[in-house]
Amino acid sequence: MAPWWLSCSTAVFLLLLHIDLGVTQSCSSGFPGIPGIPGTHGPNGLDGLKGEKGDPGEAGQPVRGQKGLQGLRGSPGRPGLKGDIGLAGPPGNPGLPGEKGRPFSPSSMQKSFFSYKRVTTELADMDTTLDFNKEIQPDLDQQFKGEMLTNGVYTSAIKGIYFFSYHISAKSRVCMKLMKVTDVKMTLCDSSEGFLVTSGSAMLELDVGETVSLELTKYNSIAPSESTSHTFTGFLISPTG
Repeated sequence: MAPWWLSCSTAVFLLLLHIDLGVTQSCSSGFPGIPGIPGTHGPNGLDGLKGEKGDPGEAGQPVRGQKGLQGLRGSPGRPGLKGDIGLAGPPGNPGLPGEKGRPFSPSSMQKSFFSYKRVTTELADMDTTLDFNKEIQPDLDQQFKGEMLTNGVYTSAIKGIYFFSYHISAKSRVCMKLMKVTDVKMTLCDSSEGFLVTSGSAMLELDVGETVSLELTKYNSIAPSESTSHTFTGFLISPTG
């Protein structure tokens, strides 16, 4: 933009030239002068007043396109939270009657038991079967006498779980082995400065024909049975056959 003094000088010059040409023309009838240089642009005008609101346009009509193709199936979402417990359903129909049970008779149950004592003056050898040769209650009825031992050995006639126990009297020291056939199932030792009574018990599972017996080890001083008692007892807890 030209400085203000330049614009003013140009305007004065054009005014003088116009006057000079006018005087000359009027005096001597000369030619019209040359058009002056255009002036500079003025500053922008202020904004006009806000116009009135225009008329509303025409209402558009929505156009619905054609249905697109079905998209691919998404992956399964995570399991939701566990719901509340529902209400109880109605009672079901009664079941069919069961089969009639058989009459119970204790005499029909499988049973096997024995209880013997050792009565002898002979000393027992190491690693040999300890002989229990007398029934503790020989006067019982036949159904309560139980099984017989053969040279102190019990032989199972029923497959099942059995309980066995023994009591042995000795001087100072004794060790007993509970044998199942030829396997040592338990060894129990005891010692004292005088006489002592030692005992042991165990449950064993037996098949038909397997045997159970007691043996002494080398560390023993079993007392004579004429002055003390040695007992061996066993019975069937539950058949498994």
